[in-house]
Amino acid sequence: MLEPILNLQRFLDAGGPVLWAILLVAVILWTLIIERYWHHWRIFPQELAAVRARRAEQPPQERRIARMLLRKDVSELRQGLTRSLTAIRTLIAACPLLGLLGTVTGMIHVFDVIGFSGTGNPRAMAAGVSMATIPTMAGLVVALSGFVFSIRLQRGGEAHVREAEDVLKRDMLEEKEVRSQKSKPFNRSYFNR
Repeated sequence: MLEPILNLQRFLDAGGPVLWAILLVAVILWTLIIERYWHHWRIFPQELAAVRARRAEQPPQERRIARMLLRKDVSELRQGLTRSLTAIRTLIAACPLLGLLGTVTGMIHVFDVIGFSGTGNPRAMAAGVSMATIPTMAGLVVALSGFVFSIRLQRGGEAHVREAEDVLKRDMLEEKEVRSQKSKPFNRSYFNR
């Protein structure tokens, strides 16, 4: 049980202090991604149901006002679905830059070793090379995996917004039909044939 934790500790130490920063960014990024998926799967259906219930309780509106209220409701649902996507994309863009910073600090370490002991100590240079390559790899892995899920979140959000708009329009049309049926007088001539 303790061995995987020690292996992770060794990996993070081999990558240098920049790898710790990448780990912190990765934790924040994946927390936001998981929260967004939770919102898409659990919170959004409840929000849509609440909007539908509120719209069903409202008195009939003039057509223009009803359309404006529909746009407002869809816009609020869209905002809820796309919240944090900008922060997710910013963290994704920061990961490769942090990896590049790790490369630079690792190469500085290699040059320090060369300056002190020359090129005769390959073991000391290897630590600097690993400090240069591990953060680059980690930054790219975090960025690419986050990018895939951010695209899926964006597309899923757009699909949810279209679905919500269709459902709310359908509800509005059904309400209009019900009101028009209630306002029509009873046609007795149909039964008098």
